[in-house]
Formats: sequence, structure tokens, C-alpha cells
Amino acid sequence: MKVKKAVIPAAGLGTRFLPATKAMAKEMLPIVDKPTIQFIVEEALAAGIEDILIVTGKAKRPIEDHFDANFELESNLREKNKTDLLKLVEETTDVNLHFIRQSHPKGLGHAVLQAKAFVGNEPFVVMLGDDIMEDKIPLSKQLMNDYDETHASTIAVMKVPHEETSKYGIINPEAEVSKGLYNVNNFVEKPTPEEAPSDLAIIGRYLLTPEIFHVLESQEPGAGGEIQLTDAIDTLNKTQRVFAREFTGKRYDVGDKFGFMKTSIEYGLVHPEVKDNLREYIIELGAELAKEDTQKKN
Repeated sequence: MKVKKAVIPAAGLGTRFLPATKAMAKEMLPIVDKPTIQFIVEEALAAGIEDILIVTGKAKRPIEDHFDANFELESNLREKNKTDLLKLVEETTDVNLHFIRQSHPKGLGHAVLQAKAFVGNEPFVVMLGDDIMEDKIPLSKQLMNDYDETHASTIAVMKVPHEETSKYGIINPEAEVSKGLYNVNNFVEKPTPEEAPSDLAIIGRYLLTPEIFHVLESQEPGAGGEIQLTDAIDTLNKTQRVFAREFTGKRYDVGDKFGFMKTSIEYGLVHPEVKDNLREYIIELGAELAKEDTQKKN
């Protein structure tokens, strides 16, 4: 069965970015001039996904507005012959998007469960907004290609520093069945470095079979008192194979302030409107900081 649907959980409170996210969806924070959630939607479309469900929560209305038509703005740009800007605005409206609200933030697993009626009896992709992925083949498409071969759930993973395993769901790999594709013994949610079975961390892209919903409906709360998707995947793995695909492309972590700032700088350095000025500024700033360090040492 062809994978045609994607689910993007976007109901989190965004507490790491307060006070900016007090009345604004974290997913709408821009990387230079593009909201982070638009990067995720663009990846889904590039992978061949046809229908996208965004699971939202309180204060998330701007996400819906962003992907809706804005006739007044479009008319204004058209009248002023600002065709480049008009094209940018219209890019966000020709998408087959659906929305559902997660009334109570009970964890990622609970957010995914909200998609049960939308998904039906089909395999689907889950895409988290904290990770922006870059590769020649979109990561979601890599998972879809794996599904075409295995007809099984496949989770994206990436090697992380061992001391950071407590920040992630970690896999216990059994064997590499093909280049970069692993059988998995079990999945562990946020283990300490001493308990981590590997350095391969789940990074925010999942291809799941619909049987995951049956597991989530009876899943007990895990870490943080929330319904953890990793726990449900581990349970699913006991009755049907779940694979892990190692991602070797570029991952931008926009889930915390420092990662967000690094991503903004790196994207700014390739953005046609600001790249030259930004590069010059960074060079000048580096020289000033080096001078300050020298003065402190003297």
C-alpha cells in the first residue's frame, strides 16, 4: 500500500521559547523568513505525501492562517506587481492540509492517536517540527522507500554523543539488514548514558503502520507522566517488525534556543537576500571577539 498521509504534531506549549510563545505557536517562529513548520510541510510534499494532518492546540490558530489564502495580501501584491513576493505567499496555500485539535497535551503518543480517523487503515508518516532535515532524498521519502521493501514500520535514527542519550529515545539495534537499516531489539525512552543500549537516537521522523493506534489506545503513561510514542513503538515491536533507518544527512535541531539560533545563522548564510551581509558581519564580529579576548589576556 502506498504511503500517502503524514501527521505533524504541533500542539506543544513551546515553553523553551517563552515569552515569545506565550501567544504565538512555536512552529511559526521563522528561520530567516520561513516558519519552521513550513520546512516540515515542504519535506512532506517533496516526499510525495498527498494529505497532511496537523495536530494543533491552544494558540495554534496562526498555523492554520499561514496555510490559508490571504486574498487582501495577494491582491495588494498583484496590484503592485510584486510577483516574487506573491509567489512566496501562494506557495503555502496549494497544500491539502487538515487540522485537528489536541485539547489536552498528554504527550506525543496521545497527539498521534488524534490522527486515527484521518489515517484509517493505512501506513503513515509522523514528522516532528523540532527537526529540519536536509538530504538529497528527503528523509520521509527514505522511510517510504524502506516501507516499499519491508512493509513494516521504520523509525529514523541518528548517532548522537553518548552523554546526550538522556535527551532522546534510543534504539537497541539487533543487526544491520542492509546498509543503514537495522532490526531493533527494543526502544528505550531517554535512558541515562550508563543505561543507553546504543548511540542511535530517534530524530523525529517515523513511518508507522496503523496497528500503532491499537497500542496507543491502551498505552500507560511513561516518562514525564505522558503517553510516549517511543513506548508504544517498543510494544508494537513485540508483535511485528519495526526497523530503524540511520540518517546520514544534515539535521537542524530547532527545539531549543541555541539550536534555533544556529539554524537561523546557517540558513541566513545561504539566503540570497542576506547571505553576503551576514557573512561580512560574522567576520567582523569574530575579529572584535578575538580582539576582546586578546585584551583580557593582557
